[in-house]
Amino acid sequence: MISAYSQYAWLIPLFPLLSFLILTAIGRQLKELGAYISITAVFASFIVSLLVFAERLSGQIEDYTWNKLLWLQLDTASLNFGFEITNLNALMLVIVTLVSLLVNLYARGYMHGDERINVFFAYIALFTFSMLGLVISENLVQLYIFWELVGVCSFLLVGFWYHKPEARAAAKKAFIVTRIGDVGLLIAILLLFWAMPNHALDFSSIHNAFSTGKIPPDIATWIAILIFVGAAGKSGQFPLHTWLPDAMEGPTPISALIHAATMVAAGVYLVARTFDIFLASPVALTVVACVGAFTAIFAATIGTVQNDIKRILAYSTVSQLGYMMMALGIGTTVAYTAGIFHLFTHAFFKALLFLGAGSVIHAVHTQDIHAMGGLGRKMKITAWTFGIGALAIAGIPPLSGFWSKDTILTEAYTHNQLLFWVGLIAACFTAFYMSRLFFLVFLGKPRHQSHVHESPATMTIPLIILAVLAVVAGFVFTPFNPWLGTWLTGDAAEEHANVAVMVLSTLAGVLGIGLGYMVYVKRSIPADAVSARAPWLYRLLHRKYYIDELYDAVIVRPLAGLGSLLHLFDTYVVDGVVRLASYSVVGIGKLGSRLQNGHLQTYGLATLLGMVILILAVAGRRFINAE
Repeated sequence: MISAYSQYAWLIPLFPLLSFLILTAIGRQLKELGAYISITAVFASFIVSLLVFAERLSGQIEDYTWNKLLWLQLDTASLNFGFEITNLNALMLVIVTLVSLLVNLYARGYMHGDERINVFFAYIALFTFSMLGLVISENLVQLYIFWELVGVCSFLLVGFWYHKPEARAAAKKAFIVTRIGDVGLLIAILLLFWAMPNHALDFSSIHNAFSTGKIPPDIATWIAILIFVGAAGKSGQFPLHTWLPDAMEGPTPISALIHAATMVAAGVYLVARTFDIFLASPVALTVVACVGAFTAIFAATIGTVQNDIKRILAYSTVSQLGYMMMALGIGTTVAYTAGIFHLFTHAFFKALLFLGAGSVIHAVHTQDIHAMGGLGRKMKITAWTFGIGALAIAGIPPLSGFWSKDTILTEAYTHNQLLFWVGLIAACFTAFYMSRLFFLVFLGKPRHQSHVHESPATMTIPLIILAVLAVVAGFVFTPFNPWLGTWLTGDAAEEHANVAVMVLSTLAGVLGIGLGYMVYVKRSIPADAVSARAPWLYRLLHRKYYIDELYDAVIVRPLAGLGSLLHLFDTYVVDGVVRLASYSVVGIGKLGSRLQNGHLQTYGLATLLGMVILILAVAGRRFINAE
């Protein structure tokens, strides 16, 4: 069946782009108007996305591709720009536009009074445009352009409060670290251009070439791993994860947008979009699965000892992204669906958690969870919605996080027991640090001023909507309803219920929450039990395994030293030679100017000396010849 709405999908990124242009033209004038322009533009994109998605729900609509815009002609190869609509990116369009819309509504209240509020909404509009353009890109080069634009926007948004040194440092770190991964993606695109028949880089040609075995396995392995390097940079996979927690220096609405549905989701989406390449290389799938599993448990352990509310959520994002990558690395149709399913559910409960954290910060003006307490009494909406998000990410049934996490663990249990146990332990850590966060912030004795109150409706309404989605979103793919898998892949991607896995995953969540309750509510277990008995372990986790210090010692300082040496070489050798040449010419010129001083006696003396020198030269020559 031919689509009626997919042909208008180009409007979806166009609305935020127009918003960015209008807000840039307005500048800082009409501050309140900027928020409404941005909200209206994203709402329009959301409506068109819903129409495209709803039309494709039947599963009978053909994929739509438009690529008539010729950009480059290279002998027999050409590169066109356009857009493509499939079930995968139709789902992504709804996720991105919905979360962006709710973040815009929330930011209307959160950023109220900021003198650069129009600039803020302009950056969000550009960021949303970039992500939507990435999602509907028809070929890898076009995707790469939007990929880089997303990175630029993240630099602008993370460093929005540029008067703070921490924000400036975090923005630079995010930009530089993600650029390292982007080099891998660029090399992968170059290899694809060299290996693909007719140098085609559109996703349809890539699917045909790799699914039919036209690309040698070793080349496919290199291409897949390099694509994963690019995805690891954006999605914060070890060892390129260090930028993501530091990005918390940006405004909280940006943290929600980056961590829930846009930038970090781009890496998972890239792997899913090029999944045919990974299927052609078992080695690459193993790398993806192992890195994802390690990242999941690595970040989860760090999150257990952090004290900044946003950093705890940041490490939970890194951990959950590891789950998604682990699922994709398993390589089965159901596991592929599970990875996208977890991306879908994570977008809602993680946006909810970050916006809930922003509501708390807005009330108490601190991010230290030990400086909070008892907020649930005065911030009931924030407390209840945040609690739903915490239970969802902990994998407690029947919330959405349980279904998506259980699907991943079931596939891991079936195909790789090691991945299963790593994922299960990470789930227990997740439940523990989320319960620790909730109990310290919302329960216990108040440690704040009496003027604390609930956030305005512009901030609480998005929380309520996201809480509802965090509850119901998981029912699109369950053992008794395999709709998402079949719709997404076109195959019978049905999850087979494993009672043992469901029980174990639930027990892991309950155990983590119970341990948090015993430590931070009942206090029957001392909170310093680990730090007192194994201080080295606590320091190791609190300092994030010293990864930043290691990078500083091994990479940053040596490169800074090399830069200093090159600067000295440039200053004293390269510039020295230039200065010597210029001083020599100036000196010769000054000597000539002294001789040409206009005094007749000086000219006569110079002439006489010249004659003497000439006579001596001629006489000397004859004397030598005579001998």
